[in-house]
Amino acid sequence: MSGEAGNIRPVSVRPRAAGTVARRNSGAARQPGSRRPLRAGRRQGDVVTKDELLARVWPGQVVEENNLQVQVSALRKALDEEKSGQSYLVTVPSRGYRLIGVAGSSHGPALPDKPSIAVLPFQNMSDDPQQEYFADGIVEDIITALCHMRWLFVIARDSSFAYKGRTADVKQVGRELGVRYVVEGGVRKAAQRVRITAQLIDASTGAHLWADHFDGGLEDIFDLQDQVTASVVGAIAPKLEQAEIERAKRKPTGSLDAYDYFLRGMASTHRMTREATSEALELFARAIELDPDFASPCGVAAFCYVVRKINGWTTDRNHEIAEAARLAWRAAELGKDDAVALAFGGAALGYVAGDLEGAIALIDRALVLNPNLAVGWYASGTVRAFRGGEPDVAIAHLQRAMRLSPFDPFMFTMQGVTAFAHFFAGRYDEATAWAEKAFWERPNILATLRIAAASNALAGRMEEARKAIARALELDPEMRASNLEGRIGWFRRPEDFAKYADALRKAGLPE
Repeated sequence: MSGEAGNIRPVSVRPRAAGTVARRNSGAARQPGSRRPLRAGRRQGDVVTKDELLARVWPGQVVEENNLQVQVSALRKALDEEKSGQSYLVTVPSRGYRLIGVAGSSHGPALPDKPSIAVLPFQNMSDDPQQEYFADGIVEDIITALCHMRWLFVIARDSSFAYKGRTADVKQVGRELGVRYVVEGGVRKAAQRVRITAQLIDASTGAHLWADHFDGGLEDIFDLQDQVTASVVGAIAPKLEQAEIERAKRKPTGSLDAYDYFLRGMASTHRMTREATSEALELFARAIELDPDFASPCGVAAFCYVVRKINGWTTDRNHEIAEAARLAWRAAELGKDDAVALAFGGAALGYVAGDLEGAIALIDRALVLNPNLAVGWYASGTVRAFRGGEPDVAIAHLQRAMRLSPFDPFMFTMQGVTAFAHFFAGRYDEATAWAEKAFWERPNILATLRIAAASNALAGRMEEARKAIARALELDPEMRASNLEGRIGWFRRPEDFAKYADALRKAGLPE
């Protein structure tokens, strides 16, 4: 879902041959397939694509991407990033660069009115680099446990993992994420033994508040996670009732093999490619086969069908609808107290299977269990936007998701559904503004291009509307007004679908 203010140019740069030398097109206009120059007024923290930078720095020229990388490296050297330990220009894989700015000038989100914390990716200290997924899984479970503390504000996994693979100054992390505390650590897995090390840091001062290590066998992994969580919470609030810590404990499965497959599936899900999503479904199926009562892989497997639909990867619509519904209800049956399973399952039940009321029931239950769950607020905003009648509630829930996870890889769809909600509220300028934000996050998402086209059409910006539809038809040549219903989320109110379809017809979608 997704786009912005009337300047969308939904076209992509033609691929350059590897190893080619830069070529100058003196005085020539940019090729029709090139992106427009970088917009003025880009804010600190925005993601800027490589194509934007190429068009801005070398206008009217065809330049090999390696030239850009050389200049970025030179800029980092000039900023002395390596010696200072701070990153001013962050590489966002497969997308471009995030402009962070000079330390001390970064004004991130304001601190919440309660203790706030981010758990950074733990280092994989094992000899086997393939164990990276295991360290990531440990962190995800610690974040989930912390989220159950209602008096804590916990940054979502997907935003804290934006710092994966780089050395980050904790003060800078605190500013960028808007949190008081940061947790760092490492995981060493060897044979059947595990060691988890962790430290809690006050991001405002850089002071270490607590550090410890936890050793045990693989069969003790959940107990070790509980010990880390309890120690972190105890360091932040020593008077916390032990009952709250007990409620945070989560024993998802008794099968370590099933848990391993689940962690591998989560790692594949977060890559968000067609191949990785298919791989995730296979891994989740294996986890469920090993432990049929394991709720989490059911919920996230259901959500994989949302990813497929958003990206236009659906192959057998009826089969995927049935599977999404089956997995979502199975997650609800098994995971009555598993907020993650309920939220993921609810999103799939609404967006793919069309059971909007059932979806709301699962998602609301998830948010009662875990009010810090970013995917829960994202799912709630999405389903409410399609259910109709409460666009401002949908927008508020999506804004909360974005605050909990400011670097979320699904930011494009949070922004896109926000555009969608404004569209149905009749606020077409706001809709196009949010649609463009989503477009710059992920330019080739069909849902983004459609809402950009519809919003621009009703705002009277027909040229931009037609460009968005033209790009959407390049990605999905078979899309028509007559088969649109099978390509988008489900609407509860026929008049909402009619408004959306008519706006796309106005933008140029063939009948």
